[in-house]
Amino acid sequence: MEPQMRDFFVECDKAPRLNEMADFFSTTAAGRSGVPIKVPSVDARLLQGDMSLESFTNVHRQLWGRFDPHYFSSIPYRLEEAVRLGDAFLRYGCAIGNEDSAARFYVLGDAEGTLARTLAQLGNGKIQTLSCSPNKENEESFFLHGRPAHATFFLGPFHHLTRSRIASRPSLRHFSDRFDIILEDTTFQMYSPHRKEQIGFVKQHLKDDGIFLFLEKFKQIDSEEYFRRELQKDYGYKNRFFNPSEIKRKNELILKQMNLNETTLDDMSAALAAYFKYGCVTWNCGNFYTLAASNNADNLRRLISAMAPPCLPNEYVYMEAPASLPGLAFELPPFRRLGRQPYE
Repeated sequence: MEPQMRDFFVECDKAPRLNEMADFFSTTAAGRSGVPIKVPSVDARLLQGDMSLESFTNVHRQLWGRFDPHYFSSIPYRLEEAVRLGDAFLRYGCAIGNEDSAARFYVLGDAEGTLARTLAQLGNGKIQTLSCSPNKENEESFFLHGRPAHATFFLGPFHHLTRSRIASRPSLRHFSDRFDIILEDTTFQMYSPHRKEQIGFVKQHLKDDGIFLFLEKFKQIDSEEYFRRELQKDYGYKNRFFNPSEIKRKNELILKQMNLNETTLDDMSAALAAYFKYGCVTWNCGNFYTLAASNNADNLRRLISAMAPPCLPNEYVYMEAPASLPGLAFELPPFRRLGRQPYE
């Protein structure tokens, strides 16, 4: 192993997610702590009667595990973004995949893998998915509703999923041809601020014309602006689901440490430009953003065109999407129109 790669593995093994934060994620994934005072639900008004989003919402909710209520109560309108992304992934996957050659999606860090399970179920054999988590409790939740036919779970942190491990394990071997879409879900920020190395490691699993998406919390150049958005998150949204002492506890246990590993959008753009030609912002909510990058502009445009407009109130939006990233600009298509028509 090259020294640079060895250093990367050592850094990941020593990361907060697997050490200082380990107990928090274990007990929360088991449903023993961090349980919201009420269960979050999609704000149907934000879906504007779109039948596809409503259908995805219904199946997604049936497959929730024990960590989902905490997660969707913690980030404003993250649940609606899960539905919006899932709907677009389903459209994209069903267009390129079939039962003989399924589209392959890797959702990195989605706890119990609810999004991946939903895609696998609704794809009816046209989509094969992989989820990963280092928590045994998340694996238990993954199988809480039975053993899925087209979804696979890898028990381990993302950096333990190597090409050789995929090739050597029968349960993973069908992913040897790599993935059409990879979604990194608030994971890198739990390990280190070194996005270039993290992206480079995971990109080895992506097809040459594949799409890599990132849903992360980002620093702001103006620290006061960052904290204003944090106050909006904590007291305009999270206090609906958690009492003040629980919000304070998580800020002390997790967020202070996690903030050290966040990057700015400019830094992230520079890291992406080392590997991709095209990139954009597809969603923004306070300090949280969804980014998408690819070396195939047509595929990236096709995915963006399959996305519904962001489903959240305007007061949480600080950047209109879709928007190109510095150094990764290309001609952006509009999002799809909302409507009463189900999937084609």
